[in-house]
Amino acid sequence: MSSQLDGGVELLERALGYTRTALARVDRTDLTRPTPCSRWDLAALLAHMDDALDAFLEAAGGSVSPPTSPGARVGPGGADRLCTKACTLLGAWTSAPPRPVTVDRMAMDPGLLVRAAALEITVHGWDVARALRLDHPLPPALADDLLPVARGLVGHGRFAPALAVASDPAAPSGVRLLGWVGREAG
Repeated sequence: MSSQLDGGVELLERALGYTRTALARVDRTDLTRPTPCSRWDLAALLAHMDDALDAFLEAAGGSVSPPTSPGARVGPGGADRLCTKACTLLGAWTSAPPRPVTVDRMAMDPGLLVRAAALEITVHGWDVARALRLDHPLPPALADDLLPVARGLVGHGRFAPALAVASDPAAPSGVRLLGWVGREAG
């Protein structure tokens, strides 16, 4: 692997570790809880995470196409399935060759793609924790490493628009990262 891809895989591993902690607390009675994304309950968020993991797994093979239809809702046991899929994702990227990935007919650097996966997984792990009302703040080192990724990718329709706190150098890195993706950490 290239050092860029190695760094992305290491970041992905940390993101998955953070998110698995929240996913492990999901119970089937939690699926109707609201999330920070006002349009989604927890079941819809888990379905979105399932679709994203599928896409990032597909990308490890060298190409990925956008989904043609929305994913099915995730029911009981879905969080366990997501944790298993996350381990598969990490293994796939650990052994992936350092070649560009074709995303909707456009070549993308695999290191950047894996960093985008780490951002998506971390933010949605935080969303799950918020839905469950867990005290599970973003680890400062993980947030520090994801801030440049968020700055480079936010504004491309993946997340809500950035909040003013994202640019506040006095704010903790986790608060700034969440601000970049349109979430209030308070």
